[in-house]
Amino acid sequence: MISNHLSFVRKCFSLFCAAVALVIELGAAPQRADARATTQFEALPLVRSRQNHLLVRAFINGKAAWLTVDTGAPVSAIALNRREYFRLKSTTAESNLPTRVQINGTFNNVAIARELRIGGLALVDQPVVTVDLGYSARAARFAHEQEIDGIIGADILFPTQAVLDCERQLLILKTDPGVLGSFPGFNRRGLRAVPIQVSDDYNLYVNGSVNGRPARLMVDTGSFTTLLHRSFLRRMRIATRETPYSSSAVNLKERGVRVAHIRKLSVGSVDIFAKDVGVIDLEGLIHNGLLEGSPPVAGLLGAETLRRHHGIIDFGTRTLYLR
Repeated sequence: MISNHLSFVRKCFSLFCAAVALVIELGAAPQRADARATTQFEALPLVRSRQNHLLVRAFINGKAAWLTVDTGAPVSAIALNRREYFRLKSTTAESNLPTRVQINGTFNNVAIARELRIGGLALVDQPVVTVDLGYSARAARFAHEQEIDGIIGADILFPTQAVLDCERQLLILKTDPGVLGSFPGFNRRGLRAVPIQVSDDYNLYVNGSVNGRPARLMVDTGSFTTLLHRSFLRRMRIATRETPYSSSAVNLKERGVRVAHIRKLSVGSVDIFAKDVGVIDLEGLIHNGLLEGSPPVAGLLGAETLRRHHGIIDFGTRTLYLR
């Protein structure tokens, strides 16, 4: 049992979970990885949805649930319309947790899951935020697939020193925090290590560049593809073109997605040439002046790029591995 919830991420956070209304090159059948387990680690196969989200089977108070593994979410969340079904309880004064937190300008209630079980890992009295995931449900119905029940965020991934393999679709959790080292036999050969910087709100950032201009990217498996901030590309005078696609975020209206052709996108020492990326207005999603920082947070390193370049996110060592 793990009771460290990262001080509920300083009791305030921003939560982003992109959902696309139409399917973009994601029609392939999901691959499955074989689960492996030891007494200290739990290795779980993930299912890739047509929205390019990685889903894990979990049990909330004994009831089965599908949860998205979202590295862009500092705190785990459950769909508002599933609160009664999973019998979530309200916070109490004795818990020292807030009754609600602000997400993208709107307050959402905090609830407690008496038990959240992921494989053999049991989390007791796990705080979660109840959010409206209606945009994700609509996209799931459009794609004729299972709706998600919630999100696994950094408050679970960091304490368990999780390793997330985005290509092999495998989530490895450390069930015994006292065990030193990482999952035995995990092969990183041929991959390049990119240090991850973790903000006070437990967002993950990596250094890189866009056509040679320094920039940082948020590592966000909840984003269906890599997305760059529209104003950043305008300043670089990079042309964009319209698409019929759109993206939504928690408590924010649906936004149109454009496309830009990037000559060279660099993540650490990994160079990606001639890449088309999504372009969106990220105001309200990336906070605290990061869009205007030095270097600026120019966008989200999303699921499509992480999958294609064999992304492995190691929360224990705070390292992103790419090929």
